[in-house]
Amino acid sequence: MGLKQVKVFTTDLTLGMYVSRLDKPWTQTPFPIQGFFIKSANDIKELSFHCKYVYIDTEKGREPVARERKAVAAEGTSKKPKGPNRLEAAEAAANVKPIKVAHDRYPEVTPLQKEVVQAKQMHRQVTDAVRQVYEQVSAGGSPKLAGTEKAAEEMVDSVLRNPDAFTWLSRIRDRDEHTWGHSVRSSVWAVLFGRHIGLNREELQILSTAVLLKDVGKVKLPASVLTLAKRNPAQEKLYRTFVDHSVNILRSIPELDRRVIKVVAAHCERLDGSGFPNQLIGDKIPLLAKISGLVTVYDDISNPRGTGITLSPSRAIGWLYKVRNRLFQEQLVVEFIQAIGVYPTGTIVELSTGEVGVVVEQNFARRLRPIVAIVKDANGDDLAKVKVFDMNMDAEARLARGDAPVTIKSDIEPSDIDIDIASVRDRYLQRGGFSLKKLFGFAS
Repeated sequence: MGLKQVKVFTTDLTLGMYVSRLDKPWTQTPFPIQGFFIKSANDIKELSFHCKYVYIDTEKGREPVARERKAVAAEGTSKKPKGPNRLEAAEAAANVKPIKVAHDRYPEVTPLQKEVVQAKQMHRQVTDAVRQVYEQVSAGGSPKLAGTEKAAEEMVDSVLRNPDAFTWLSRIRDRDEHTWGHSVRSSVWAVLFGRHIGLNREELQILSTAVLLKDVGKVKLPASVLTLAKRNPAQEKLYRTFVDHSVNILRSIPELDRRVIKVVAAHCERLDGSGFPNQLIGDKIPLLAKISGLVTVYDDISNPRGTGITLSPSRAIGWLYKVRNRLFQEQLVVEFIQAIGVYPTGTIVELSTGEVGVVVEQNFARRLRPIVAIVKDANGDDLAKVKVFDMNMDAEARLARGDAPVTIKSDIEPSDIDIDIASVRDRYLQRGGFSLKKLFGFAS
């Protein structure tokens, strides 16, 4: 997938842009060699000091203001969104309060090799707990949440110890999953995101539980409506009632924290008022509901129900950027991408060498230099032994020699290549994580 690069003078840079190329060699600057998002005024100041102009990737990041204005003007001639008028929506997006971020609140304390063993067991427990709730409601009974809340709490603790372990488990879509599979994955993304921005443990627990239970009302709807790729107005109206069903079901549970219900009630609301059921705008949507909505949509487009088209991580990220400041708060989108990385664990990638592999572990300081399990050579042939490739370690060695580092050329849709990600995952987890030393069946 080629980059859509636009030349921009540093005086015209804004937050949310993705810098993909400089007007000088990366090695002459302090910036990450493979590009980065502009997250603060200091980033712009530093770029202005070193460069006169840069190139930005408009698929991954924000476009120049002139382009955005042109797009907005063109959109204004098309059909108008339902709910609040365009001016109200624009003002709501412009006036949202910045979220307080504490990136260093939760330092990683447990190595992936250790945490992944516990995470695999906990992932099964939380999936079973959520499945039981859905089955109880479907049978007309009153759901028992003790198991779900305990599982959510343990998942939060695991992600706080090491965010990569649960991410691995959420990258694989099991064949026999149902609605609860989406809820569990979305909850993992939510906790990972919440950890990244420094939500406190109580907030993480509320967020995790809410995302796990947000779709419980869907059991009240006919399966034919849930699985439709495109709904007519009457079907869409019926579909949207699932939020009210969810809220009513959860309200019937006395021991459930009422704050969980508030998140569930607003997780389908959108920044510009185009959401449902109440067309809330801007900061009228609670922060945890904004996060819930964002991670829900990310998982929906990454793992669509039924035969929907699956987007690769970079394309899903590109879509989120296109709807920033309309559907979702821009700062939240930027922070979410920083939290999960452009190429999350489990992503199939093609390297600049032509080799193909699976991202098996993140480098949180250098998001575009993860550890990759290379499974195909440059000719597309399967390797006899999977080769573990630490992109950051290799890049540092190459730069010391004056050589260009290996980069990720693009990510690949799982349906476009014959690679069993689940098999790579299982071998990875069974060995408690890869080592850079030779392992049975693997080579470094």
